[in-house]
Amino acid sequence: MTAYQSIQKVLFNHCDPAGIVFYPRYFEMLNGVVEEWFEEALNCSFAEMHLNRKTGVPTAHLEVDFKKPSRLGEELIFEIGVEKLGGSSADCVFAVTGRADHVLRFEGKLTLVYFSMETGRALRWPADLSQALKTFIISSKEQENNNA
Repeated sequence: MTAYQSIQKVLFNHCDPAGIVFYPRYFEMLNGVVEEWFEEALNCSFAEMHLNRKTGVPTAHLEVDFKKPSRLGEELIFEIGVEKLGGSSADCVFAVTGRADHVLRFEGKLTLVYFSMETGRALRWPADLSQALKTFIISSKEQENNNA
């Protein structure tokens, strides 16, 4: 398995007056990468989920360790994979590095929960999403290599 990768450029709207990413903007960027992952790699866009299936995947838990600041104009490589797939949740791990210097900027874990927008309750992953998510399960060995 290879983690899903996305390259994101640090834009002016991500930064404070010193040209450094203001940390809440990382969460917006990460959420955008999750949305992109679902559309491009899992074949289920947020539009499909929200408008047709009446479902969503809110973040139920988020842990982050910030390592080094990022600056305006830099490109960042976001990588995300599944650590554990439950009946209605996915525990994911992510790491973000600088594209030019390969230095870790931040890393963490997030839990996504598949839920009904109509009832607000968790649902079991449908077969198509469950199968697609399984292709992104990261082994413990891969996690150790990523954290080295």
